[in-house]
Amino acid sequence: MIPRSARAFGLGGVALALIATSMPLAAQDNEEARIRKLEAEVRALQRKVFPGGDGRYFEPQITAPTNNAPATSPAPSTTAVTDILARLDALESQLQRLTSQYEEGANAVRLLEGRVEALETTRAPVPAPVRTNSSPTAGSAAEPVATPDPARVAAVQAIAKPQTDDAGDDEYSYGFRLWDAGFYPEAQQQLTMFIEEYPNHFRTSYGRNLLGRAYLDDGKPAEAAPWFLRNYQADKNGARAGDSLLFLAEAMIALKDTERACIALSEFGETYPALASGRLQGAYAAARSKVTCG
Repeated sequence: MIPRSARAFGLGGVALALIATSMPLAAQDNEEARIRKLEAEVRALQRKVFPGGDGRYFEPQITAPTNNAPATSPAPSTTAVTDILARLDALESQLQRLTSQYEEGANAVRLLEGRVEALETTRAPVPAPVRTNSSPTAGSAAEPVATPDPARVAAVQAIAKPQTDDAGDDEYSYGFRLWDAGFYPEAQQQLTMFIEEYPNHFRTSYGRNLLGRAYLDDGKPAEAAPWFLRNYQADKNGARAGDSLLFLAEAMIALKDTERACIALSEFGETYPALASGRLQGAYAAARSKVTCG
């Protein structure tokens, strides 16, 4: 359906064209009336000077033009009318193109909103930080606490935390080192702390995506999916927004949710074509091979 403003513009254009075409015709009628008046006056003068009216005394200077001589008064030109009609056609064509582009853009927005709404249904409460071992407070019921593996504690302590002039980057880098070493619960705790304390850091997009991966690699796709979706929606131009959308598809595949996996894969291919054919081409192809999308 053509928008109301477009219809108003089209009707206005037609009205202007009708007014414009009537103006040259009126001007032509006036000129023809003047010519007829002058011709009548010349004929009256000829009758007075040449009573016989046959021109036998000498050839009158005003005669009808011969076939070879150009007319002294050219026929009224229709160039102005033709130009106005051509311009009207061009404006109507342009209006049709703009209307078509508008409708196509509106349809694309509706499709994108539908996809995002479908993805939002996968949202779950933000995972809470991993609890640390601590002694029960006085008056509370005693809770069994697993004894940490001394070897694991020593291995985690062996991973050095960076010390630079950017504390936020140090916290993220430490979480990355824990994840890279396979200490996923510790990485989850560290990265959650980083995101909460540095929500506007340039590494935040990296942090949310890596936190999702720490859950996904830990065999917890249900906990990973909300972080991937959150990172994609928070800033679609973020450094790792495209990665999160692809990993969201991986999480949906792990949850055997083919429909949402296909939505995420389709959205990734359309929104991040450079990644789909570049840095993440292999991961994208691998994810697509795991599901059959209609």
